[in-house]
Amino acid sequence: MSETEVEAAEVESATAASEEYTFEDLSVVMGTYNEEAAIATVLSDIERVTDGRAEVVCVDGSDDRTPEIAEEHGARVIRQEPQGYGVAVHAALRAASRDVIVTTDCDDTYPMDALPEFLESINEGYDVVSGDRIYHGADAMPAFNRLGNVAFALGASVLLGERVHDTTTGMRAYRREVIEAIEWTENTGLSAELLMRPLARGYRVREHPIDYAERAGETKLDPLTGGAEIAKSILKVGLEERF
Repeated sequence: MSETEVEAAEVESATAASEEYTFEDLSVVMGTYNEEAAIATVLSDIERVTDGRAEVVCVDGSDDRTPEIAEEHGARVIRQEPQGYGVAVHAALRAASRDVIVTTDCDDTYPMDALPEFLESINEGYDVVSGDRIYHGADAMPAFNRLGNVAFALGASVLLGERVHDTTTGMRAYRREVIEAIEWTENTGLSAELLMRPLARGYRVREHPIDYAERAGETKLDPLTGGAEIAKSILKVGLEERF
């Protein structure tokens, strides 16, 4: 990244830091695929924590009742054919209409009670607030996945020249201008890209420890093939940003 680009990111960050955001400025977005076992709980938690003031957007490719349940709970549902994690989340990010955008998963693994803390960090001047599942141990995560996530973080740290702890978390808050300023290219590895590119470009990023719960319903990602795709994305994005 050039010195001019770094300076532009810093100016953009300083300007945004003067604004005070509330839940009226918050969009919570997610890609959903056959999560009828958990989606009602997740959306109820968002409504409770934000007093129903946050916008909720689901990009859905399900063939179960997930989209109907989401609509019953007030979410805006955008239906599309299943094309992978990154395609769905990218579409949800683009569809969000508010100035602070939080990504999350719809499997009830992430703590919606942390939303006020994420918003507070944005108001303190951070551009990205990334939920760090590893800090508390992530005991609910399968051991193989946990080991893989530690390895992903170490690899990203080497490539970026800056220590990161959880590259693949699905829960992050972003200022809208960060999402709009960067061209996102990854699919399965989008979660890593959404952390790595802002870090490499001089945006202010905070990793915020969060609890991580056992998921409701069955996982859709094969740990071996999915892990290989994530590793490939981390390498690709890291090399692009360094060189």
